[in-house]
Amino acid sequence: MRMLMKVQMDTQASNEAIRQGKLLGVVEASFKELNPEAAYFTVEDGCRTCYVFFDLTDTTDLPKISGPFFMEMGAKVHYSPVMNPEELRKGISAITPS
Repeated sequence: MRMLMKVQMDTQASNEAIRQGKLLGVVEASFKELNPEAAYFTVEDGCRTCYVFFDLTDTTDLPKISGPFFMEMGAKVHYSPVMNPEELRKGISAITPS
């Protein structure tokens, strides 16, 4: 299932992770594991924020995926299932009007 993972990093914890040279390592290790379709970085609500789109094959992987962001960056992590346009068309076509 295609998922969106939003990672909002605590500013102080992520600053320290940068100082210690850990932030990029955590992100790169995560991407190696997830093989994301896309990833984008921005600031949201005053926090470093990352949006990662990836294929989740097993929900039991969620703690392993989130753990490094919680532990190293004090992050808030949110997951949402998402669709591409082709999947949306398929989903909409399955709706029968009442």
